[in-house]
Amino acid sequence: MNIRQKIWETCVLYLWLVQRVGRSKEMKTYRTLPELVAQSSEHFANIDDVNLDDLMERIGDSRVVLLGESSHGTAEFYDMRARITKALIEKKGFTIITAEADWPDAAHIHHYIHGREQDALLQNKPFSRFPTWMWANQSMLEFTHWLRAYNDKTQSSEKKIGFYGLDLYSLYPSIEAVLDYLQQVDPKAAEIARDRYGCLMPWADDPALYGRAVATKQHEGCATEVLKNLQDLLNNRLEYSKADREQFFDAKQNAKLIVNAERYYRTLYDAENNSWNQRDQHMFEALQAVLEFRGAQSKAIVWAHNSHIGDARATQMGARGELNIGQLARQEYGDKAYNIGFGTDHGTVAAASRWGGPMEIKQVQPSHVDSYERIFHEVATDNFLLPLRYPLHEDIRRELLPERLERAIGVIYRPETELQSHYFYACLPAQFDEYIWFDKTHAVEALTKEIGEGTFDTFPFGL
Repeated sequence: MNIRQKIWETCVLYLWLVQRVGRSKEMKTYRTLPELVAQSSEHFANIDDVNLDDLMERIGDSRVVLLGESSHGTAEFYDMRARITKALIEKKGFTIITAEADWPDAAHIHHYIHGREQDALLQNKPFSRFPTWMWANQSMLEFTHWLRAYNDKTQSSEKKIGFYGLDLYSLYPSIEAVLDYLQQVDPKAAEIARDRYGCLMPWADDPALYGRAVATKQHEGCATEVLKNLQDLLNNRLEYSKADREQFFDAKQNAKLIVNAERYYRTLYDAENNSWNQRDQHMFEALQAVLEFRGAQSKAIVWAHNSHIGDARATQMGARGELNIGQLARQEYGDKAYNIGFGTDHGTVAAASRWGGPMEIKQVQPSHVDSYERIFHEVATDNFLLPLRYPLHEDIRRELLPERLERAIGVIYRPETELQSHYFYACLPAQFDEYIWFDKTHAVEALTKEIGEGTFDTFPFGL
């Protein structure tokens, strides 16, 4: 069975479930699918003026809200996610923001928005790893200052907002964080941990080379050493957490990240292991850990790419055996998880031409004729919210269900090979609970001016 057949089976099953729900009120007559989309969506002129009351009602009492993006370098996606997040905080009591960012870098923002600049200053060159513009940009800077102001006026520590990273690429910064913590609470344990982590240090400049060394039998690997450090930390959790529960949680998450990152890089060249699944499984477990740490009543927002927050089972990813946070969240939280995708037709985007390359402002090509984006581009309005779980007209899900191309731009964008590099097949109504469309978008404004040895000149993204 080929990939497209598997996707189609998922779509057919979803259509059967939709039909069992029943039909909504009769809708006005429409002639084309773009006209149906226009009748089934909530239009808005700009982000500042959009009325989110109906969206908040659709989200209801969800515990996890996942906010996507179809590129890592589009300002409108960041600004709209910030606007929705503010509403969720003020109207729904959300206290957790998690992001597709490194845990130590996110901790830098977390310390800043809690008024602990001295803790933030301990971080070494935050957001200095490629792609720097993904989080060190003007939209994030403004949102971070809003979070700081919100926490300043919030008396209850339980209601203050926390900002946490989900990703696992920060192998060596996380090692530094664990060692710094142990040096404070247990210097002897720090010395032991430093020796064990030394197994990984020859590849500090490029962790992928560690994976290659293991794959080619040039090195046995460091799995045992990093796991012993995590186990020792957990064995001493009662003693360590007495002084500062949050500091211990931070160290524990960094130690877990090191274990998972070591495995990720070690199996990166192993065809029998799916590195994508390892990464998204880690991110979902980090989300769960934060929810558990913040308490049973806590609620979390996830900021990540559409490819992570849309249900993988409704895309080519699922047909390849890949999963993601969106799928895992639906499986774990059911209707208490609400995922929102974002899309655009044309404009500009901040992206590189190759991994590790410089940021460029690139023109986003008009959408492919067989894509969902082309349908939305033909709608007679520039911006809209399209409810899919609770549609304004039931027909919209049925009409959008047949698989179509969908675009995904990451930190790399290759317009010259766009169809092969950036499109995949999906069933959008099964992938997302809601979809937000901006017909024309603009690149994020990166905080790229550097001083000293490469730190950004704008706090909290640089010192």
